Amino acid sequence: MYLCSRNRINEHYFGNRNLNNTMWFDNLINVHSAVQGIVILSLICTLGLALGKIHVKGISLGIAFVFFVGIIAGHLGLSIDQNMLEFAESFGLTMFVYVLGLYVGPNFFGSMRHEGISLNLWSLAVILVGTLFSLGLCWILPISLPDMMGILCGATTNTPALGAAQQALQQLGLPSEGAALGCAVTYPLGVVGVILAMMLLRKLFVKPEDLEIRKNDDDDHTSIGQYVIVNPALNGNTIAEITMMTHRKFIISRVWRGEQVIVPQADTVLHTNDNVLVVTNKDEVSAMQILFGKKVDKEWNNDKVDWNAIDAKLESRIIVMTRPGLNGKRLGSLQMRNTYGVNVSRVLRGDIRLLATDDLRLQYGDRLTVVGDPTSIDHVEQFLGNAVKTLNEPNLGAIFLGIILGLAVGTIPLHIPGMTAPVRLGIAGGPIVMGILIGALGPRVQFISYMTRSAGLMLRELGLALYLGCLGLSAGGQFFETVIRPEGLMWVGIGFLITVVPVVIVGFIILKTKKYDFGSICGILCGSMANPMALTYANETLDGDTPSISYATVYPLGMFIRVIIAQVIIMFFV
Repeated sequence: MYLCSRNRINEHYFGNRNLNNTMWFDNLINVHSAVQGIVILSLICTLGLALGKIHVKGISLGIAFVFFVGIIAGHLGLSIDQNMLEFAESFGLTMFVYVLGLYVGPNFFGSMRHEGISLNLWSLAVILVGTLFSLGLCWILPISLPDMMGILCGATTNTPALGAAQQALQQLGLPSEGAALGCAVTYPLGVVGVILAMMLLRKLFVKPEDLEIRKNDDDDHTSIGQYVIVNPALNGNTIAEITMMTHRKFIISRVWRGEQVIVPQADTVLHTNDNVLVVTNKDEVSAMQILFGKKVDKEWNNDKVDWNAIDAKLESRIIVMTRPGLNGKRLGSLQMRNTYGVNVSRVLRGDIRLLATDDLRLQYGDRLTVVGDPTSIDHVEQFLGNAVKTLNEPNLGAIFLGIILGLAVGTIPLHIPGMTAPVRLGIAGGPIVMGILIGALGPRVQFISYMTRSAGLMLRELGLALYLGCLGLSAGGQFFETVIRPEGLMWVGIGFLITVVPVVIVGFIILKTKKYDFGSICGILCGSMANPMALTYANETLDGDTPSISYATVYPLGMFIRVIIAQVIIMFFV
């Protein structure tokens, strides 16, 4: 009897414990709470990132797999609180686009001056081809124009355009549910379609030379040359006087006069037969030969040049500007030639070499090439900071402040004549525009936005993973049920065509022009389709940062145009 009672007690005890364990696990997975939401999203991101590392015939989707895992999770009945879902999705997308804008900002306006217009024209070509193609299908197939606009918005992964189309339909007194359903059904393949189109282009049309990063010989790239002064007009003139004789930009970093080595100052007098080492823009090389006379046939632009072995009395040192008070200051205002007796020949900002002119505004994290005697350079080093360790500490305050400003910009209503509803940049357009502005113009207002490449990459990946996980989770609940409907499968197929056909056509034409490398082309295509996941795929499979740069260049205008087009088509053709 004692054993029987003991067995009953054990059964009761362990049975309750097993029940409690089951309830604990069920609460962790199924009962909506903050902890449950974090667990579900972390699970989706973990599985997606793990599966994304799998390569099939050399191809992997990378972070894109998070989206598919989210769809499957939603289909299996997993869900999180709706408010938390919207928060995580919005915050992830906002963080991704803002940090991306911050990263490309310093070089954005330079790219706009040189080839930004061309990049945006190609982006508009993708938008135009896709819009005309969808209108043509609407005319041929039994699909209403409002439904087709929803399909177009989903195929181009542009939810702000969907919102604009829905507003226009509501103002006309027409139902907008069909547009929303069309967007929901076509969105998943719209996300993937751009990746598949880029894979197709690379497989069929891309040659090895198209994968090589093409550098532009613009004012962002310097050239070093040695010249012998034979121009009699320069004899007996100071460097300052010679600078006033021409509008050309150049820096004289060394002067050799026989066996004498001179650190040039503004008042240094040059004479015939002096050898000068000149740093200038690449497109000014021929002008330098005319100005000074004879160019010495010696290669100074090789990265392997040991500058410190050239002259025993002079040292060339790279110093990082980490003194916050100098952020945004013009190089000429620092008076380093007169104060320390040194020359700054070049400034390295990211991967771009800039000519160290007096009007160049320094930015936190710039690397300055300083030439002079070692003692003087030591003093310059103390003046500029050169605290490399501080660069590893990201300025999180700047990130959050920038996000606030970006979201504020995104909510500003832009009233366009002839349109009844205002246009807004939204949570994607506002932050990327603000990121670009802060990255490019922040130093002018003493705003330090510098972050290391690894920190920026981590924040972008984190934001994108959250966004894709939430997007897949919200779409997965009704995705398969909608697809099996009679019109659902047709809508999915049409949406996939609207995604792939314009990308392949325009991408093929750009390739044939031989103007851009494939990375830049991918950035154009991803930006015109407002597809951050495809951009990440391009960055993971291609060398260099050209996809991100071209993406950020075309994204703001492309998204704005799509929002306007959605409203115009509804207002004038429905």
